[in-house]
Amino acid sequence: MNKLILTAIPLACALSVSAQQNTLTAKDYQRAESRLSYGTEPYVDHGTVRPEWLPEGKFWYRSLTATGSEFILVDPAKKSRSAAFDQPKLAASLSTATGNKYPPEMLPFNSFSFSADDKAIIFRVDGQQWKCDLSTYACTKDDSKPAGRGSTGGGGRRRGGSLEVLSPDGSKAAYIKDWNLWVRDVASGKSMQLTTDGIKDYGYATDNAGWTSSDGAVLRWSPDSKKIATFKDDQREVGNMYLVTTNVGHPALKEWKYPLPGDKVIPMIERVIIDVDNPKVIKLQVPADPHRASLSDDISSSGTFDDVDWNDDATQLAFVSTSRDHKIEKFRIADAATGAVREVFEETVPTQYESGWGSINWRYLAKTNEIIWFSERDNWGHLYLYDAATGKVKNQVTNGDFAVTRMIKIDEKRRTIYFIADGTDKKNPYFSHFFKVGFDGKHLTDLTPEEGNHTVSLSPDETYFVDSYSQPNVPPVTVVRDMNGKLLVTLEKEDVSRLEATGWHAPIPFSVKAHDGKTDVYGLLFTPPNADPNKKYPIIDYIYPGPQGGSVGSWSFSASRGDCQALTELGFVVVEIEGTSNPLRSKSYHDMSYGNMADNTLPDQVAGIRQLAQKYAYIDTTRVGIWGHSGGGFATACAMFRFPDFFKVGISESGNHDNRNYEDDWGERYDGLVTNSNYEAQANEIYAKNLKGKLMLAHGLMDNNVPPQNTLLVVEALEKANKDYDLVVFPNSAHGYGQYSTYMMRRRWDYFVKYLLGAEPPKEYQLKFKGDPRNGAQ
Repeated sequence: MNKLILTAIPLACALSVSAQQNTLTAKDYQRAESRLSYGTEPYVDHGTVRPEWLPEGKFWYRSLTATGSEFILVDPAKKSRSAAFDQPKLAASLSTATGNKYPPEMLPFNSFSFSADDKAIIFRVDGQQWKCDLSTYACTKDDSKPAGRGSTGGGGRRRGGSLEVLSPDGSKAAYIKDWNLWVRDVASGKSMQLTTDGIKDYGYATDNAGWTSSDGAVLRWSPDSKKIATFKDDQREVGNMYLVTTNVGHPALKEWKYPLPGDKVIPMIERVIIDVDNPKVIKLQVPADPHRASLSDDISSSGTFDDVDWNDDATQLAFVSTSRDHKIEKFRIADAATGAVREVFEETVPTQYESGWGSINWRYLAKTNEIIWFSERDNWGHLYLYDAATGKVKNQVTNGDFAVTRMIKIDEKRRTIYFIADGTDKKNPYFSHFFKVGFDGKHLTDLTPEEGNHTVSLSPDETYFVDSYSQPNVPPVTVVRDMNGKLLVTLEKEDVSRLEATGWHAPIPFSVKAHDGKTDVYGLLFTPPNADPNKKYPIIDYIYPGPQGGSVGSWSFSASRGDCQALTELGFVVVEIEGTSNPLRSKSYHDMSYGNMADNTLPDQVAGIRQLAQKYAYIDTTRVGIWGHSGGGFATACAMFRFPDFFKVGISESGNHDNRNYEDDWGERYDGLVTNSNYEAQANEIYAKNLKGKLMLAHGLMDNNVPPQNTLLVVEALEKANKDYDLVVFPNSAHGYGQYSTYMMRRRWDYFVKYLLGAEPPKEYQLKFKGDPRNGAQ
């Protein structure tokens, strides 16, 4: 790989003359492409910190600079930050050893490990492992396994892409074979069969939620590595989904179980505990549960078997059963020896229960016979302390107009909970902060008080945490703190000055009123470089309506945000609005469109854009475009059909246009059961006849998440209504378009340029991925 030193080459900051004459050139597209992530990242210095923790509590990370990179060693206990090694000496030695020239700031590796005695570092260059002595800096080829901290998989997490689940002590690996569960002794490689009665579509630990599936096992090891909590998944009478490949010769049929809303039969899980050393299956004495978890119907969506929690000595298993419509949660505790189950308590909600966002916010504390439980019963997501013996609430732990989003750590000895919460930052309710609080609800402390969105990661021993805080228009500062929030070391302050020198500028955060005229909604506005206040610019609305997420996504700093920045270089204003019915606010806010997902936050999008146009006169509300993927594809077509006089150009990618044709859990959670909700009235094909503007539909024909029939229903309806439309298909692509993603992006740009900007795009411009030359080869 050529080791190039970057220089800040200023880019043109205004549309070219050719663009203003209704023809865009390849140079215009090149400028837009420079605003994609691979174009902006090489101009950002001292950015992301990825700590690599060492056994003694220190860590190292790699910091990118204007000329290359630096390797930094941090000792939080000493509050020190220094070079991990002498880069000039190492570069000189490695250059001598390999015969290649390596400048100190362009060492040809991204990561390294220390030797067991900490006297040498080990890394790979061009497929060869090297070991360099830290006293002499002599570098020699090394065939030993690199030293480094490993992971046992957390008692139930798969190792990377492996289909095996490693036990906490690292001695055993569980996996599925022929619908049964097996375990392999890691040291000897010998395997043993744990179950024998698993059959096709009625097997153990199988991973299939319809919209997502794998051959990996879904289970939770006990802390002592002697038991496994899992289930037997009954899918025998569940309806099938079918996809067909595109190829020369006979196509291949993909067939799998995929339940739909209203189906009489959905997958049901029969919970079991398996003794491993002397194989025995203990069935839990409860009826089978719907294939549901409190996060989603993918019962391993958090990375392990969801909603189960062992006690320390593996005599008890706490678990939560979720009803098909997510309205009822039952907390239960099973005797691991007999399978007897005790009902502790249940919570029922009129809409749908949340257990948190990104992780499940309940824990069974067997030592004190208590339960930490998450609930939105007072309209905000908060933690409650339960008595596990009586099933009664002892006290509410957190309270106030904010939402606990994710529990990070529970210190049972100090009776302290560490968690992430949204809604406490006065500037923006979506900014996350890291808190601690006592079990009794006292001593609530913001450990990350600086204004902005905080992302934290704990050290392996949970003594320290790395905190990176930023805002959409303010680059991050990354620091190390102790668990009381005390600042120990400032690591990096991201520098975007070289990027700004190219004409880049950050988006504008804003708040406007929702369609009800009183609720605050928030978003980001991206404007063309050097926007002329006397001109009018068309606006593109990027939409993802949730209801489990939103258009903006992360509220941390990002230099590109997909192609939002890129589109501004082509002469568009771009907007992202977090509408009502999206999460991370109050329960009532989230439920504003419960039972009618076809609302799609669109009234808020229209109201928000109109308000922005009153503030920024250069926004042309007669030329409004919209696009989105998946749920955003559903929302885009809906916008074009239900607001045809407002939205003029839409690009709908992989949309779930009729939720009767999308996986059962999605609609049944956010719309309710088919018997209680009018799914037909929400289907996009019903309204296709209303289309007035230009609409492009796109879908992958091997989409096993949102089956392509969703888009074909809309196609058929448009044809019946004699409406013109454009269609892009990806014959062998799944929900995302893989290698064709850049093709779809270019087609999207072309479509907006031609029909919203009123210009002619360059013919078949080729987007080309370019890596950051500061990243050395592994």
